[in-house]
Amino acid sequence: NRSLSDLLKMLAENSEPHGDGFKATRIIIAMVYSIVCALGLVGNLLVLYLLQSKHRKKKSTVTFFVMNLAVTDFQFVLTLPFWAVDTALDFSWPFGKMMCKIISSVTTMNMYASVFFLTAMSVARYCSVVSSLKMNRSSSGCSTKWASLLIWIVSIIATLPHAVYSTTAVVSEEELCLVKFPDEYGEPQFWLGLYQTQKVLIGFVAPLIIISVCYMRLLRFVSSKNMSNNNSKRRSKVTKSVTIVVLSFFICWLPNQALTVWGIFIKFNVVPFNEAFYTTQAYIFPVTVCLAHTNSCLNPILYCLIRREFRAALKELLLKVTPSFSRIGPVLTNRSPKRKGQGLVVIPVTKVQT
Repeated sequence: NRSLSDLLKMLAENSEPHGDGFKATRIIIAMVYSIVCALGLVGNLLVLYLLQSKHRKKKSTVTFFVMNLAVTDFQFVLTLPFWAVDTALDFSWPFGKMMCKIISSVTTMNMYASVFFLTAMSVARYCSVVSSLKMNRSSSGCSTKWASLLIWIVSIIATLPHAVYSTTAVVSEEELCLVKFPDEYGEPQFWLGLYQTQKVLIGFVAPLIIISVCYMRLLRFVSSKNMSNNNSKRRSKVTKSVTIVVLSFFICWLPNQALTVWGIFIKFNVVPFNEAFYTTQAYIFPVTVCLAHTNSCLNPILYCLIRREFRAALKELLLKVTPSFSRIGPVLTNRSPKRKGQGLVVIPVTKVQT
């Protein structure tokens, strides 16, 4: 690709990116990948366990999507050690062509699946609140399973170009793992730009529009209904928890998507390749990728800490595996006793809503 050639030419003329600052950035990113991998593995396994515990006997549509999201993020964090090594070695891929194709495909597929399930959660939350307030208790278990199956199929189809054309290539005496379109299809730069446009539109813009519309309609619908204070607070808390998870995804992915769009404009010759783009690709782009990948460990943490039922299940699990936790367990319960002879009342932590 021409933009890659221009970038490598500029790298050859400027040795600054290989200085101490660039090496420190690579080391920090590799360390962050390792931490994210550890937290993501523990966090997503914990979410899967809590979803299957007795506290979650009543399975809802959103819960089913959360379970699929945890599976998706779990698969995603399994690829992070490979990217950590790749980053630490100055983006030199040491695992061979087949592993490049597998790891790249799994990473991309789970990126698509993650945003699709987040979108499905927002739609399910809107439908759940609307049907509940309208006293419409129609069963959606079958449609939820079909929707999940469709999400996985669409994610696989969207990943096919990446799965087919991901390969290793020797550039400046280093083997890189990248997407390389063959010359017989025409200008490789055009096809790469077209593929990246698909990733931005399907994996970011379209879900953002759907989620924004769902929450705006949900807010409008709820505000038009007369609800009791208890129902209003409960709906607000559940909706807020889903909103925080969704917003965290787009905040983490927005910088990466913005730089990708800049690269698309260069590949379509809309804007010229310049030193500013070179600087962002050398210094900022790896950081944005790291930030985007970090989102995979945020989802389980957010769900466990924000939602009260998950905190209750987590407290019981800690009581089982950690005997010393039982000393502070009563503080986390809903029935904290009043001390005799004192006018002080212990405020239960679970009643302090975030």
